[in-house]
Amino acid sequence: MEDLNLSTLIWLRMARFVQNSNRLSNEHLRQFGLTVAQFEALAHIRNYAPITQSELAEGLTVSSGGISRMLARLEAEGLISREQDWKTKHISLTDMGRELLERAYPSQLQQQSSLFDDSLSEDEKIQLHALMKKIYDTSRKRGGSSRE
Repeated sequence: MEDLNLSTLIWLRMARFVQNSNRLSNEHLRQFGLTVAQFEALAHIRNYAPITQSELAEGLTVSSGGISRMLARLEAEGLISREQDWKTKHISLTDMGRELLERAYPSQLQQQSSLFDDSLSEDEKIQLHALMKKIYDTSRKRGGSSRE
């Protein structure tokens, strides 16, 4: 295997961080009976409701099949409702889904923030944010996701 350049090492480190962060989040969200994917879906629905299934799939960068299965589970658990409007289903949170997200959201934000707060100074966080925004903006110009 040839030596990896610094840019490749940065990409690998970022990928490993995201994987580890998702693992930690899945462990943390288990207390609420949620996975990271379900949490993100509920938060996205809350922010954009009523939203269509295709809009949700696009916003979460998930396949239509994957989003269908997830929504079926969330609906069976009483966390979302889907209302048919001619050919389009609009998705909204139920009261139970809103209540669960109101409990899980601050806890999840704190858990994720602590990964940065425990290892970086305020100046380092500002610098990292600026650098990540710069990389993200470049990736969007190349056809990346519009998701923030």
